[in-house]
Amino acid sequence: MGAVVVTGAAGFLGSHLVDRLLADGVEVVGVDNLSTGRAANLSDARQHKGFRFRRLDLVRAGSLPRADRYFHLASPASPPAYQRDPVGTLLVNSVGTHRVLEAARRSDARVLLASTSEVYGDPQVHPQVEAYWGHVNPVGPRSCYDEGKRYSEALSAAYRRRYGLDVRIARIFNTYGPRMDPSDGRVISNFIVQGLQGKPFTLYGRGTQTRSFCYVSDLVDGICRLMDADPGVPTPMNLGNPREFTVRRTAELVARVLGIPLRFVRGPFPEDDPRQRSPDIRLARRYLGWTPRVPFEVGLAKTAEHFRSLGIGPRSRS
Repeated sequence: MGAVVVTGAAGFLGSHLVDRLLADGVEVVGVDNLSTGRAANLSDARQHKGFRFRRLDLVRAGSLPRADRYFHLASPASPPAYQRDPVGTLLVNSVGTHRVLEAARRSDARVLLASTSEVYGDPQVHPQVEAYWGHVNPVGPRSCYDEGKRYSEALSAAYRRRYGLDVRIARIFNTYGPRMDPSDGRVISNFIVQGLQGKPFTLYGRGTQTRSFCYVSDLVDGICRLMDADPGVPTPMNLGNPREFTVRRTAELVARVLGIPLRFVRGPFPEDDPRQRSPDIRLARRYLGWTPRVPFEVGLAKTAEHFRSLGIGPRSRS
């Protein structure tokens, strides 16, 4: 395999993907404008001779380098981040995706688009299957991300039909692990940070809404398998852990891992927040031979230790 471009390389997921590719002996060009990504996430990659970094804004800047494969992960992904910059979120998923697809077309390259389970919105089908079209509010506070990703999928599908471009679409469900932004507003990071700081967990509504959580190394493995799969692999394809928890049960498990008492404060249910979220991964199992392997409690402990290393709460004595 020749050079690979990873957009959004300094993000949580992008940086783990870069590390995996470098470990596999692949030359990687990491692209990021550092609006939500962190340069520190690439500290290991920068020590590797096979890695180059380009600070580049896909919406405003010049063309991408030629490559054999493009992993397009560039986009704010957490609710606080994309709601702070809704226009930028829509543009990176439209203009930015267009630039990636054009670069791939010029290079006759393969593309993997990192889409999201949010294209399903607040689903009326459970668990979510790839054939489900979704239940999305196109003008709500989350629409900049939900509809941005839906557009990026539509544009990718149009390039596949019009130009024969080999595009694979990964619909990524909730992912967690080291390098998560402690302030990203997601369930796992919120609970771990609150617990380490000695604060009660914030429970929105009654905590009966459900989520499924995939450890980052498992998710990256799924992404790489989808990119490496033979032409004609079904796409879009769900990637996530089908093991489902209520948000309240998630809080109980975080408290157990941290060794703290379980305490709650209540908050109002966020607008358009999905009530249920869990992937049907039969396609990934069949065509990629992929299934998540890291137990939730093991991943929680690793994530908590990372947050401790950032100075959040006391360090582990082990």
